[in-house]
Amino acid sequence: MGALHQVRVFLWGEKPATKLEQRLLLKIDGVVMTFCTLLFLSNYLNRANFSNAYLTGMKEDLKFHGKQFNQVNSIFTAGYIIGLWPNNLILQVVPPRYWLPFCGAMWGILSACLAATKTPEQVMAIRFLQALFESSTFTGCHWILGSWYKEEELGKRSGIFSTFAQMGSLWSGVMQGRISQTMNGHLGLKSYQWLFIIDFALAMPIALFGFLLFPDTPRKTKAWFLSEEERELAVKRLPQHEPTKMSWNLIKRVFGRWHIYMFGMLFGFGSMLESAGINSVMGFWFKSLGFSKAQINYYPLSLISIAIFTTIVAAYTTDYVGSRFWVNPLMGIIVCISSAMLLVWKIPYGAKFFAFAIQGAGYMGQATNFAWANIVCAEDEQERAMVLAGMNVFSNIVNSWWSFTFWAATSAPKYRDGWISMFPLSVFVTIVSLGIVYLERRDKRRKQGMYPVSEEQASQPHTYTLPAKGTAEEAEADDRSSNKEKA
Repeated sequence: MGALHQVRVFLWGEKPATKLEQRLLLKIDGVVMTFCTLLFLSNYLNRANFSNAYLTGMKEDLKFHGKQFNQVNSIFTAGYIIGLWPNNLILQVVPPRYWLPFCGAMWGILSACLAATKTPEQVMAIRFLQALFESSTFTGCHWILGSWYKEEELGKRSGIFSTFAQMGSLWSGVMQGRISQTMNGHLGLKSYQWLFIIDFALAMPIALFGFLLFPDTPRKTKAWFLSEEERELAVKRLPQHEPTKMSWNLIKRVFGRWHIYMFGMLFGFGSMLESAGINSVMGFWFKSLGFSKAQINYYPLSLISIAIFTTIVAAYTTDYVGSRFWVNPLMGIIVCISSAMLLVWKIPYGAKFFAFAIQGAGYMGQATNFAWANIVCAEDEQERAMVLAGMNVFSNIVNSWWSFTFWAATSAPKYRDGWISMFPLSVFVTIVSLGIVYLERRDKRRKQGMYPVSEEQASQPHTYTLPAKGTAEEAEADDRSSNKEKA
């Protein structure tokens, strides 16, 4: 039983203490996780489909030349950066059950518009607008997950959520390969145009699902499928702290603390370890070898598969061991080994394929670093929203010049500068992650000085503990009795 229990804890955490919490967790997973992951799948499928469309006909049809592909990506990045903070702040005012589905519907409609474009300039305009709406999803959903789940539950869910980005890339490659073989020319449309139409068809029902079922956050939810007891428990089982509000002092609360700077640098530069996937470099290598359109779409899925596997393993392990920083140096080591092999370049085909594929390990820190930030910033809802969005702002600002500098399409397929950049980048990301560990421990020591606690209490996550027996009503009755005695 001991070994089986440990396996169960590793895979899905400790069993909820009561049937009430077990039922609540099933509902949260069934609705919150489902909507967030499907919305992110649609979001990332849209991005991956654009890269695949460029490689499988759009470049030639719309007469892209020079660095116009990089320009489109940079314009998308600019729109994404502009939208990040406003979108997360809007979630503090507008119920998420309205705003997130609305954004999903809008990028779906714009995807359909992409199928009708005739020039690179039209593509640039639509991609900018898409970016404004798509920027609501990644950090917005991470904020939602941090609002519903306990510390020991959050890493797994963040990992599953994040892998749906890679699922989108995986599905996009399979879709484009299949569409190229079966639908190219159907109804007078090219295969890449069908990709954009399918994006629209998938986005709309997901948005409708959110409008109908998404429960907002624990303190504000009015979801019909949650009982009053479950709504109360959703709040009580999380770390208890004074509610914070939207006000002008939010600027001081955000920029007067170290969180946004350190986590911003961590993800801003750490996400550049994903550059091989972000810039579709494996696809460009296969294109240089004269492979078919289907092969160009299918073969790079090996990198995406590694990204999914390593992200899930890292997310589950961090929840189990209770530490998250170690993921950053580990992914740096793997990416550096791969980069060294690709710098040599003249190596056997199988070795080169392997080196490209394990670049997918550069994604493994994404989920754990956002879970880490969610936990560290848990006491201030608005600051947490700003920090999570800020991490993505930093990432996109860095990527806006990083791709041009190190991963220009004109340097394909060797990307020598890109592989060289991975070495100092990995060292820097490791240093930043160690800095966060130091600052987090320093803050905990300061809090212990202000509010003395035992060593055993200090080592445990600050969460509401459910009674081992009985129901939430009995626990509340005990509280009322205690209050009467005190009175």
